[in-house]
Amino acid sequence: MSVLIEKFDVFVGGFWLTFQICVLAAIGALILGAVVAVLRISPVPPLRAVGTTYVNVFRNMPLTVVMFFTAFGLPALGSNADFLRIPGLDVVFSRLGIDLPYFRFAVIALVLYTGAFVCEALRSGVNAVPAGQAEAARSLGLTFGQNLRYVVLPQSWKASAVPLGSVIIAMIKNSALVGFFGLIGDLSQTADQLTSAGGYAFIPVAIGISVGYLIMTVPLGALLDRIEKRQAVAR
Repeated sequence: MSVLIEKFDVFVGGFWLTFQICVLAAIGALILGAVVAVLRISPVPPLRAVGTTYVNVFRNMPLTVVMFFTAFGLPALGSNADFLRIPGLDVVFSRLGIDLPYFRFAVIALVLYTGAFVCEALRSGVNAVPAGQAEAARSLGLTFGQNLRYVVLPQSWKASAVPLGSVIIAMIKNSALVGFFGLIGDLSQTADQLTSAGGYAFIPVAIGISVGYLIMTVPLGALLDRIEKRQAVAR
């Protein structure tokens, strides 16, 4: 167990990098999921189709595939962006292939994948809002956007708090994959570095890595339990 003391700074560095990835990915997934949820409940059929297609694709695709395409497909696409004849779009993909480090690719992959689950959690919250609320808002002359902004979404966020928390916890655990796709210094890559290159025993290193993930997930799980109990009392 001496590795936990001798390489404490390495564990702290890996934890800090993983924590940054999870925070940025959580913010991005919440924003993207909210946008896709609005598309899924939109009264415009093409928008609903876009939202449904996005959710069905990413929710049923393994995260490893999303990670692989994001880490290796986007750079390859960016380096061959000349085939994109759409003005402006070729510039976007070329910059993706040149300027972005693996850190940002990891965040993008987690956002794309987790956003689909955030969307479904939010949509379940929207379905929990009584239909009379939206009908009353429409009778007052509110547009669809105003109805969502002032009536439906504020209530759906409250109803979706616990499912959203579970999605974020799952995302934190899923972030363990990023080290295997080129990101140097996160918790999972730290474990591989210490055991393969450093020659340390696997079990003590695994314990240290597990503690890092538990520090991020256990407090969030306790918070979700408290929110769930308060909601049960309120009902």
